[in-house]
Amino acid sequence: MRRADPRSIVVWSLVALAGATGWTVLALAREEEVSAAWMVAAALGSYAIAYRFYSKFVAHRVLEVDGTRATPAERLDDGIDFHPTDRRVLLGHHFAAIAGAGPLVGPVLAAQMGYLPGTIWIIVGVIFAGAVQDMVVLFFSTRRDGRSLGQMAREEIGPFGGAAALLAAFAIMIILLGVLALVIVNALAASPWGTFSIAMTLPIALFMGFYLRVLRPGRVSEVSLIGVALLLAALVAGRRVAESSLADTFTLAPSTLVIWLVAYGFIASILPVWMLLAPRDYLSTFMKVGTILLLALGVVITLPTLRMDPVTDFASRGDGPVFAGSLFPFVFITIACGALSGFHALISSGTTPKMIQKETQVRMIGYGSMLMESAVAIMALVAASIIDPGLYFAMNAPAGVVGDTVQEASKAVAGFGYSLSPADLAQAAKDVEESSLLSRTGGAPTLAVGVSEIFSQVTGGSLRAFWYHFAIMFEALFILTALDAGTRVGRFMLQDMLGNVCEPFKRVSWKPGLVLTSAAVTGLWGYFLWVGVHEPLGGINQLFPVFGIANQLLAAVALTVCTTLLVKSGRLKWAWITGVPLAWDVTVTLTASWQKVFSGDPRVGFFTQRSRYRDAIEEGRILPPAKTMDDMHTVVTNSTVDGVLSAVLALLVVVVIVDAARVCVRHVRDPAATALHEAPYVESKLTV
Repeated sequence: MRRADPRSIVVWSLVALAGATGWTVLALAREEEVSAAWMVAAALGSYAIAYRFYSKFVAHRVLEVDGTRATPAERLDDGIDFHPTDRRVLLGHHFAAIAGAGPLVGPVLAAQMGYLPGTIWIIVGVIFAGAVQDMVVLFFSTRRDGRSLGQMAREEIGPFGGAAALLAAFAIMIILLGVLALVIVNALAASPWGTFSIAMTLPIALFMGFYLRVLRPGRVSEVSLIGVALLLAALVAGRRVAESSLADTFTLAPSTLVIWLVAYGFIASILPVWMLLAPRDYLSTFMKVGTILLLALGVVITLPTLRMDPVTDFASRGDGPVFAGSLFPFVFITIACGALSGFHALISSGTTPKMIQKETQVRMIGYGSMLMESAVAIMALVAASIIDPGLYFAMNAPAGVVGDTVQEASKAVAGFGYSLSPADLAQAAKDVEESSLLSRTGGAPTLAVGVSEIFSQVTGGSLRAFWYHFAIMFEALFILTALDAGTRVGRFMLQDMLGNVCEPFKRVSWKPGLVLTSAAVTGLWGYFLWVGVHEPLGGINQLFPVFGIANQLLAAVALTVCTTLLVKSGRLKWAWITGVPLAWDVTVTLTASWQKVFSGDPRVGFFTQRSRYRDAIEEGRILPPAKTMDDMHTVVTNSTVDGVLSAVLALLVVVVIVDAARVCVRHVRDPAATALHEAPYVESKLTV
């Protein structure tokens, strides 16, 4: 046994002490002011300890990663989907692909429960659930030629449970992609700065791809410096464009943005990964990580006070104006990405296992990327918790609750137990050069206000509006990188499904199948997006209420597959690694699903909401958010669809879990009768 280095012991002891001190202050502080820096200390200290010790234990002791084993990227290299990719570039791609709207929006919305519940779930959840899921799925998919999550379920659990997993995963994927695309459209619809800057990342990424592939192969550091310089130039130029005569050219209508997004999603799905997808995501990561690091540094420098309560009254009452429902289970549903997200399992069994050079890299890419995303979620929670609580609720409560004027909003906020004068509400909007901040729901504007609050304390109040609009553009860039990778993963999933009935589709780089499935996936989420943009209560808006639950149900499928594979591969004693998070996720998500279907509160239960609006129609009354009687009928339809969909998705997941339990019991009783669909060992000849 190697003797411990005294210096290492001292360093890690100090890291642990810093994290423990942060947790102690957050847990014990009640009436006194608490600096947001303690939240950052608790998070970073916990992440460092978890990565150094727990992730290493899981990777080497539980999974037994093998650096001598050739990965699919090496064995099946075709230059389109399978391509050995430098671990730094792949880390950037994977992080950019998993870090969509969730870690930015979810924590902001969950702040209505107070900063403490969200902080605990984000940090503890990622260490023991989210990052473990991502790494284990990536490992098992790499061992199976980059198979998608649904296909692994079909092969390892069986055709019945596997079919349920395939159907659930693909349906949830389309919902997730539609929601992500809608957030992008809303962010860019009136932002020539953001539209121009994001558009410029495409030619920059293409240049970087050809630079690494043709001009200077292997020169990752070199192309990184060039790419970052070009990205910064695009950001600066974007603001100049927004202030010039070209602003109208880059101020696109929502319907136009939908067309461009669908076209981009299709092209990104069929082009070789080295050409656009990987370099663009890698490039985006510099901006994402750089902004978050600067935000953390700004917190340390300015030491802003957490103005939101540690735990608000809404946590127990369940009548919050931002979203209805009690702390359990809904804070764990609202905060998905950043703690535990099923969407990540699709990326870990989609693009990444087809590009990873060595099995030993699953720890850095799978576990490490998820910790990075969790840090993003913590900074989003900080941003929401340092602004005035009255402003927070005025921004995040719907118009039907806070009204249309600052006077009405001030009165509504007072009813929540907080105070903010009409003059202060008007000034907050003026400071960021917005006509109004009332009912700017969705979380993104709140995050932007928090970011501008921190950065302006460092650079001066005159730049508050600049930082606000910079944050809005930053969020759109964050989300777009999840949309392009997600579309490609959706294509893989559809190819795997069709490959079960038509053999050529199993070859993911088969050109006809590649084009047809890419068109089908973009067509599906594009349709829901198009309708959602033109009908405020239709299209993807209809499915938005099931977004959080669907994502966590998908995590349950992923953890079920992981637990089954641990059992079948002779790791029964380590099955708790994914089994415990699975039990927690199933308890939380099925409880939430049950409440959304059967709750008697019309703000929570879909069918109760349906009955309320149907009764109002019979009485000739119009209830918000409906504005016409046609809208009332649409709400009734939406509530019905959401209720049925929630029940069906929950039932599919239960089928997967029950069938997986049957397979595990059978294996324990007769291990010799179990067949693993693992690719045979081939010695790696790749040196990295």
